[in-house]
Amino acid sequence: MIILGIAISVFAVIGIGLLVSRKVDGDSVNFLVAGRSLGLPLVAAGLMGQAVDSNATLGNTDLSGSLGFWAGASLPLGLGLCLLLTGIFFAKPMNRMGLLTLPDFYRIKYGRGVELAASLLMIFSFCILLAGNLVAGGYLFERFLGIPYTAGVLLIVAIVLTYTVTGGMFSDAYTALAQMVITVIGSLALLIWVGSTYGINIPDGMGPFDLGQLSNTSEGAAINWATLIALGIGDIVAIDFMQRIFSARSPEIARRACFVGAAGTAVVGIPYALVALATTDIVDADGGPRLLALLDEHAPAGLAILVLSAIVAASCSTANGAILGTAAVATRNIAGRTERTDAAGRDTLLRDVRLTMIPVAAVAIFFAIEVPQTGILLTLAFDLMLAGLIVPFVAAHLTKRITTAAAVAAMVAGLGVRLVLFALTPTMYGVPNTVLYIDNSLIGPGFDGWPTFLGFLASLVAFLVTLAVRPPRPAETGPATTKPTVTDTTATELAGPAALPEPAAAPIVQHG
Repeated sequence: MIILGIAISVFAVIGIGLLVSRKVDGDSVNFLVAGRSLGLPLVAAGLMGQAVDSNATLGNTDLSGSLGFWAGASLPLGLGLCLLLTGIFFAKPMNRMGLLTLPDFYRIKYGRGVELAASLLMIFSFCILLAGNLVAGGYLFERFLGIPYTAGVLLIVAIVLTYTVTGGMFSDAYTALAQMVITVIGSLALLIWVGSTYGINIPDGMGPFDLGQLSNTSEGAAINWATLIALGIGDIVAIDFMQRIFSARSPEIARRACFVGAAGTAVVGIPYALVALATTDIVDADGGPRLLALLDEHAPAGLAILVLSAIVAASCSTANGAILGTAAVATRNIAGRTERTDAAGRDTLLRDVRLTMIPVAAVAIFFAIEVPQTGILLTLAFDLMLAGLIVPFVAAHLTKRITTAAAVAAMVAGLGVRLVLFALTPTMYGVPNTVLYIDNSLIGPGFDGWPTFLGFLASLVAFLVTLAVRPPRPAETGPATTKPTVTDTTATELAGPAALPEPAAAPIVQHG
């Protein structure tokens, strides 16, 4: 019965995605950013769908149940903080620019080399993020279908690709709206059931008001703050979030959608953390996700169907956005494909992005099999973005006195410090570092969490020092002062955030 219920919800989502796919109409702009036509409900649902994924549900409950409220709730709260900050500072100017992908911004502000480097880091990070959502599908289908974990990972990829390849952003937006309705209802219903059945009895020292988790390093404060900062700030340069901001009909819709998405993310995420804490004495996770154990062994069938459908919906919603955004970056910003038509009148960028989705999914499958974690993969992905990309991004919004050299220095220093400390620290966010650890006597588990801050600090210092040593010449103090180069038809931000989108063949300005 549980499997039948989940199957019905999955087929319903696939049906919605395929039904709206005709809106693409063979156009890459429709495919990548829904023709920049989406209203508030669809943009907000899309942003929330990218935030509320299996990392913020399964990963949240695993970390909360074992380490305390702030260890798990930092995932959805960090993502909600990211949307809040994006809405306040970045959504409106980014929407005005009329971009197709986030690396377009780095090309306009810093040049082709920085665009390439930023694109590679985004692709790597998002393959990790995508993997975290595939992990949830693998565990869920393994437990409830009895199929091997790897087969479960492949199954959820097949589900997502079925409608993402055809409908792109239109399918993503409309399915996200349905998926988020299921997710909100499922999380609140789960909390109500646990409260009425077992009571919300939280172990001492592990609750939301036990602030030692945020102030005492022995209680994991450094790790919890690292998670909040990595997601709350590092996720600002997330290609899936920005893709939805680009899809909004207007800058104001983009801004308001961020606020709605932030509130919705908190509404969904907090109940999962409370449920995990209230059932620590009831659930024996036995090495697997504790939420799945709770639903399988204790919950009524109807509730289990609803919550499991919500988890699958959340995983699919984030996975299709990650696949779409990553494939777009790989095709457009790495391979340099632009909007053109072939002899038959077909949009070649649309074709190339669709083909690129396959290898993107394959890389994510590899990560999901090698590192079967949920919340940890999410934090790791945006920890790297925080170290390498956020400083040049924010600086370009604050001032025109920026240089390519400063951006490169920030990326090299931030990532270099972060990766070295990652390899030397035996744990990552409270779990053993089985990804890349070099045995040493210099750094112990107590240092966990601090590398997040040191990577960001190194990036900031490198950016500022480079600007001080090599200040921009007058010709380098603003994008509009450099020689324009016609490369495609989408980026229209030439002089600053106030510029409006232009018609086809608008030039892109590059820093050489």
